[in-house]
Amino acid sequence: MNTEVKENCVITPELVEAGERYKAEANEYFKKQNYNAAIELYTKAIEANPNVAIYYGNRSFAYLKTECFGYALADASKAIELDKGYVKGFYRRAAAHMSLGKFKEALKDYEYVTKVRPNDKDAKSKYTECNKIVKKLAFEKAISVEDTKKNIASTINLDAMTIENEYTGPELEDGKVTLKFMKDLMELYKNQGKLHRKYAYKILLDVKAYFMKQPSLIDVVIGDEDKFTVCGDVHGQFYDLMNIFNLNGLPSETNPYLFNGDFVDRGSFSVECIFTLFGFKLLYPNHFFMSRGNHESATMNQMYGFDGEVKAKYTAQMAELFTEVYNWLPLAHCLNKRVLVMHGGLFSTDDVTLSEISKIDRNRQPPEDGPMCELLWSDPQTQNGRAPSKRGVGCQFGPDVTKRFLELNKLDYIIRSHEVKNNGYEVAHDGKCITVFSAPNYCDTMGNQGAFITLKGKDMEPKFTTYEAVPHPNVKPMAYAHSLLSLMC
Repeated sequence: MNTEVKENCVITPELVEAGERYKAEANEYFKKQNYNAAIELYTKAIEANPNVAIYYGNRSFAYLKTECFGYALADASKAIELDKGYVKGFYRRAAAHMSLGKFKEALKDYEYVTKVRPNDKDAKSKYTECNKIVKKLAFEKAISVEDTKKNIASTINLDAMTIENEYTGPELEDGKVTLKFMKDLMELYKNQGKLHRKYAYKILLDVKAYFMKQPSLIDVVIGDEDKFTVCGDVHGQFYDLMNIFNLNGLPSETNPYLFNGDFVDRGSFSVECIFTLFGFKLLYPNHFFMSRGNHESATMNQMYGFDGEVKAKYTAQMAELFTEVYNWLPLAHCLNKRVLVMHGGLFSTDDVTLSEISKIDRNRQPPEDGPMCELLWSDPQTQNGRAPSKRGVGCQFGPDVTKRFLELNKLDYIIRSHEVKNNGYEVAHDGKCITVFSAPNYCDTMGNQGAFITLKGKDMEPKFTTYEAVPHPNVKPMAYAHSLLSLMC
């Protein structure tokens, strides 16, 4: 009988045939961009025959598409372990490393491919681009001075910026954002216009000065009969952001909002999104709130499009200023001392208190571990306990972890974002962990609905509004992303 034996597992011809059948079915789901179904079927293929590198390689690609970079990395490494000649495995692993900002590790994989395939132009191109990033980062590290943080804001000279006569867009009044300015700005953006750089810089300088005075955890008070809205990721989908305001009303002192991170990247109207949100923050500072997400960071912005978009629409200097502003974004909000809202999730230890969160030194790029990292990166899981993150950063936390955190801090439940959900939201952990994601048809491919949460101060009971994506101008997601991520979206 023709069988293959590995790791005490007998692979019969029937199992080999089943593995191929599952793979073929998974490939069809992948083509339809139903990546979760593809992952399930690749997993069945692996269970039938765990010795085939391409099954792991294909599942790695599907994990990349669903932003499970930790799982993608593990699968790519397993594929390489099974077949050192499986070049796609090195590509997949490099893409996972790139997605996690681990450029040196990615460079090693691209270098290997160029050695085994010296005539492969694509491999050579990716190696060259990755090498440029590694050298640029090394240079920036070499010239940086540890005890002196470069301050771009202090180098901006607004007086030297003139408003050209032909500029017909919105103007600040006495240097201040007004409701008229915001309405005019949104109309300008709907028509694909551009805010004058002088006003753009002024908004960034003013919002940075405001955030610098805030703690890392913001306490929000909501009156008994007052409505409060929480939105999740919008990811540069400006026209869907406008739809939220159409459905739920413009922000105002009687219609407050909290946007829970990941305002930018992937969607190619990120500049429009962020200036709209920052404008409303300045207009209604006590009734419009913004939490930092994992994409409000330099590495993510360089890879997923925001950095390139700012440079295309404005300047490299402004891109650096955005990084400074993002470093001051609050990390979490506590609503009526009953509900904690953060972008990612909970922690790798059970002893984190609200007081500790409020004292986090956040003026930096997100670290690779610890409470600040976990607030931006963690995800819930269905089983109790904790597990390594599917993303390769942060942790996964179960219902018991959520329960203990809520009891310790005398809270009712948590709201977080960070994950695409088919219905735009998900209620998990016995109703104690709610995910809200506000970018419908994410990346123009996922087919998901978007959602936002409304609640009233009296009972703090979450109500969900869902909606479909609206049309946008023909600029594809990731249009400004780094060329090395062409595999990703």
